[in-house]
Amino acid sequence: MSRKRLGFFSRLLDNTSPQERYRLVTEQIIQAEKHGFDSAWVAQHHFNGSEGGLPAPLVFLAHVAAHTQHIRLGTGVITLAMESAVRVAEDTAVLNLLSGGRLEIGLGSGGTPSSFPPFGLESSQRGQVFAANLKTLLDAWQGLPIAGTENRLYPAAPELAGRLWQATFSVEGGARAGAAGDGLMLSRTQPRPAGQSHLTLDQLQNPIIDAYLEALPAGVEPRIMGSRTAFVTDDPLEARKLAENGLRRQAEHHRAVGHDVPGNTLDDHIRAFDAHIGSAEQVLASLQKDTALARVTDLAFQVHSIDPPHDYILRSIELIANKVAPALGWVRSTPNENANQQAATSSASPVHQLSKEAL
Repeated sequence: MSRKRLGFFSRLLDNTSPQERYRLVTEQIIQAEKHGFDSAWVAQHHFNGSEGGLPAPLVFLAHVAAHTQHIRLGTGVITLAMESAVRVAEDTAVLNLLSGGRLEIGLGSGGTPSSFPPFGLESSQRGQVFAANLKTLLDAWQGLPIAGTENRLYPAAPELAGRLWQATFSVEGGARAGAAGDGLMLSRTQPRPAGQSHLTLDQLQNPIIDAYLEALPAGVEPRIMGSRTAFVTDDPLEARKLAENGLRRQAEHHRAVGHDVPGNTLDDHIRAFDAHIGSAEQVLASLQKDTALARVTDLAFQVHSIDPPHDYILRSIELIANKVAPALGWVRSTPNENANQQAATSSASPVHQLSKEAL
């Protein structure tokens, strides 16, 4: 596979108000761009701010696009079953133009079961509705008539079909993403099968990668994203101290909804939630044990569920870019410019910087 790409991922969970969350994560993405990250991804969550702070990822990414120039911007993921597929098609088409062609679209069918009824659905319907909405979305992007009418998407966006990613926990989902020629998104952690809490994350995800690659049509370049929790600090003891509360909260939440989380120590929780914390050397050594990461095309790092203070996130982004990612196969490809100058220029006049190709 070609050179690995490097991504930053956020669920917008900084311990502050919604407005401040959006400001801080914008700063974190600007920091990622400054240090050469190829992409930034944000998750969508409805109603429960403790699970995720962003119900409208395309709106937020339009704001981020005006403050960045090079970093690609992705959704990780839009819960498509809860959306109007035509509006997603329209909004992604416009955002792709505003960002100069930098949009990536991750989709999923999942979501918290209690979030579905306000959208007129039950969680049990999500697979069927997702499939129908996905067809509508792809038809719209490809310029086909929408819903049996003569209406077609404006602005046209046929290129977006080639930037689609599917998130999954299952071998079947991996095969489905591969057969469609889409990218595959692998989670930072995932539930272990009943009675198999000893399984490592790569033991769960390597079969998904196998199924994806086997189903991928000939000639289609694989796109496999491995998301991981990685919190890098200058002082490894401080990393452990900051991680303890966040991982304990995660363990309590998982137990409350019926999942088995073995052990009660910090090290137990680090293993249970597949977290990589400490100095750059410690995090690198931990990540290098993960055989699935050797097979991905895209590395994406996040600090959840540690969720340290903002300044620590900024420093972790810097240390990952300088000391961790290069040893995992990443080589910087974006210009090494001053991020504050980029942000000021793009904020003052974002539209004039759009590429001719995008327009």
